Amino acid sequence: MTQYDKMTKTPLVKLIISLGIPTTISMLVTSIYNMADTYFVGTLGESPQAATGILFTLQAIIQAIAFMLGQGSGTMVSKALADRNKEEASEYVSTGFFTGLAMGTVLMVLGLIFLNPFMRFLGSTETILPYARQYGTCVLISCPVVMGSFVLNNNLRYEGKSFYSMIGLVTGGIINIFLDYLLVIVCEFGVLGAGIATAASQLISFCILLYFFHKMGESSIRISSLSKNKKVYATICKVGFPALVRQGLTSFSGGLLNNITRPFGDAAIAAMSVANRFSMFVMCVGLGIGQGYQPVAAFNYQAKKYDRVKRGLLATMAIGFCMVACLAVPSIIFAEQIVYAFQKSEAVIKVGVLALRCACIGTMFMPLSIPVNMLYQSTRQVKISTFLSMLRSGLMFIPTLLITTHFWGLLGVQISQPLADVMTGLLAIPFVIHFMKKKFLDVDTQVK
Repeated sequence: MTQYDKMTKTPLVKLIISLGIPTTISMLVTSIYNMADTYFVGTLGESPQAATGILFTLQAIIQAIAFMLGQGSGTMVSKALADRNKEEASEYVSTGFFTGLAMGTVLMVLGLIFLNPFMRFLGSTETILPYARQYGTCVLISCPVVMGSFVLNNNLRYEGKSFYSMIGLVTGGIINIFLDYLLVIVCEFGVLGAGIATAASQLISFCILLYFFHKMGESSIRISSLSKNKKVYATICKVGFPALVRQGLTSFSGGLLNNITRPFGDAAIAAMSVANRFSMFVMCVGLGIGQGYQPVAAFNYQAKKYDRVKRGLLATMAIGFCMVACLAVPSIIFAEQIVYAFQKSEAVIKVGVLALRCACIGTMFMPLSIPVNMLYQSTRQVKISTFLSMLRSGLMFIPTLLITTHFWGLLGVQISQPLADVMTGLLAIPFVIHFMKKKFLDVDTQVK
């Protein structure tokens, strides 16, 4: 079966699951090794553990730029392959990849030069700063390969080869967990050890993903395919802009959350770090299935198989909800045990348990919003997709955080993101209905 036939003729549920499960496993393992940093560093105390929460915001900044380039180029690669144009596909993936390496290098240099003010801007207190510097230095040094990895990962997914992207990310994740134990616990390198483990595992993932793309990719990454046409760069950025908005707002709101939580002490920052990291683990199954739907939507939309796009959306929402609920409900029940596993401090547990329970409730509304957001991005409807990307971490979360914290203090910090998740899920419903009722003409759809 050719790639075209696979994407346009395979039964939808089977296709979405086959593409979504490897992506879900990749994201779960990535989330697990993020939590491994939090766990192992947590053995060093509240302030070191809080540093991993501070740097989570920096990682979101890196991901924001990388997702823009990866999903922007990946969407156009799917379009080109649906048109059976491999040269155009190679131009887009090569341009996205080398641009990612260049932007990662710029961010690394600027971040290292302005390391102290950058860490403070992200919400570091003076007691957290020494640990944030150590961990942040490693994260920044690995920035170019992280950017390259995300571009490779997204393009493999958009070509319908998410299994190979899973191998690269899972291998790096497992190595990170092993190195965390070795460097933090055995060698007693502290926070610096966790940072080295993260950077080393990212480099290994990058090498594996690059190898698989070279061997398995429908398109090719070549210097000679790097575009000299400004329109190619503009198209990648425009199509990927919703991902930049989504991840960029996640970064900004994470920094805002850290700064608003700072007056409540290092224990509160550490507690929110644990709750956010673990709820991200729960959320990953919804994100993974949603990302499995992206190449299905992009490919079939370009092939004018509009009914498959619509039915695929409903299937993705149903599968995503079932999978998220299977993790969220036990997490709500055993929230105290989960927080205790990461940090034994009573102050952290007191704040973290309620925060985690509320966060897990919020994640069950995300299968309403994630697939429809990815649908509009994959079908190159940039304006609607950008608006949907702004909801969760921007238009809903930031006002909710400011209002609830003003009236209820620390309780407002704990409940703000879950409330935003509920509202975002409900607001996505009209956009689902609009797309399901829409009549399509049998013409090529341009970026708009």
